[in-house]
Amino acid sequence: MKQAMLYRYKLPMDSGVILRNTRLVNRDGFIIELRDSDKIGRGEISPLPGCSLEVTDEAGAQAKTILASWLSGESIAWSSLYPSVAFGVSMALAELTNELPLTGNYLGALLCNSHPDDLMQVLAEMSGQKVAKIKVGLHEAIRDGMIVNMFLKAIPDLTLRLDANRQWTVAKAAQFAKHVNMECRSRIAFIEEPCQTIRDSLVFSQGSGIALAWDETLRDNGFFLKPYGVLKAIIIKPTLIGSLSEVKSLVTKAHEMGLDVVISSSLETSIGLNQLARLAQWLTPATIPGLDTINLFSTQLEIPWPNCTLPIMSLSDCNIVWQQSNL
Repeated sequence: MKQAMLYRYKLPMDSGVILRNTRLVNRDGFIIELRDSDKIGRGEISPLPGCSLEVTDEAGAQAKTILASWLSGESIAWSSLYPSVAFGVSMALAELTNELPLTGNYLGALLCNSHPDDLMQVLAEMSGQKVAKIKVGLHEAIRDGMIVNMFLKAIPDLTLRLDANRQWTVAKAAQFAKHVNMECRSRIAFIEEPCQTIRDSLVFSQGSGIALAWDETLRDNGFFLKPYGVLKAIIIKPTLIGSLSEVKSLVTKAHEMGLDVVISSSLETSIGLNQLARLAQWLTPATIPGLDTINLFSTQLEIPWPNCTLPIMSLSDCNIVWQQSNL
């Protein structure tokens, strides 16, 4: 017997979470649960506000149609699905069939979203490989450069990943680089999307010696992944990319070009984050993923994130918005 269920969740976020200049009060999405005899597979469908093309209600409506098709044995036209739906459904199927390994990589890069003084203490006390991520481009470029320089000078074994979200002109980006000492720049692993165009980002990187990573660029219409000397990595947010097959293909293509691949969160719940950690260990075992987002929530969902002390909401406390079996 096969059974499919679709849960809808709404989890409160930390009061300080700002997404695309909008305060995110709650995280709203769906959890798929597939059952085939004694096997269970889950997946998360959570369009990211301001980033996903689809909204939550659209994704939920499409998920119901696809789940009904799965129960009836129909093949799934993956390319016709919203990215969040394709990823959530494909992960549920991968878990159901034991394709998704159980082992995960939970050593995410520390997301620096607190006061610099507080972060300095945390980073100084970190053991093992010290990798952290800082959002830049939200303040003056000169200020960002000075803060990044401060961290790198104070903690000699620290490596930083930076994310500018296309906020700078070439001139602004140059101002940032001017305030980062040359001897420190090699410990900037990469900066994601410094400028609004590929050309401007390349000009900045070639002039500053700071390597690039693509994130939003991967989802631009007509984009085709090409190697550039200054391109170091790509950031894959699977919820925004599509099915597991599409994610695997992109990872393979990037690795063939000698690029690092970072599996990154789109603010999934603890259920989705745990699956992303397993995906990262499977597809990118040599790279620390970007999954340090659980503390942006006020509550976990069903499956706890390692060493997280936030309260846990049971999946049974969420609304079942659709369920069906093939009896």
